[in-house]
Amino acid sequence: MTIPGVKQRAAEVLVAEIGVDMSVFATPKHLASWAKVCPGNDESAGKRRSGKTGKGNKWLRATLTESANAATPNSYLAAQYQRPRGRRGHSKAVTAVGHSILTAAWHMLQTGELYNDLGADYFIRQNPDRITKRLVRQLQALGHTVTLEPREVAA
Repeated sequence: MTIPGVKQRAAEVLVAEIGVDMSVFATPKHLASWAKVCPGNDESAGKRRSGKTGKGNKWLRATLTESANAATPNSYLAAQYQRPRGRRGHSKAVTAVGHSILTAAWHMLQTGELYNDLGADYFIRQNPDRITKRLVRQLQALGHTVTLEPREVAA
């Protein structure tokens, strides 16, 4: 229940559907594939076809979807939802967050450790220069002149 969006009922469903013995699944990718929440990759002769996730356990999928929708706004999962939502749409972004919740659950059940949230600003901290350049380009496209000055850090 330390994963954002996962409360008691969702945790009960996760444990009931996937069990507590993670030795059945060699990696979290195997679990995601079994649950059918991993992205499909149907390609042959250089031609990409449908990448649908497929039909898996409907109770597990519904729980992951509800948990992904309920992820708190100030969490890594909410930031992860925002990244593909603009390009790919709500349902694909929710499926991606559900995949992350399932992966986190596998790691928690495998190692016994609690969930450690990386924070809502995780992706900004990863590459702040790229974010800065993108925002400057957007402001310049709107007709603004942008001058950047480094912020003074208080000692």
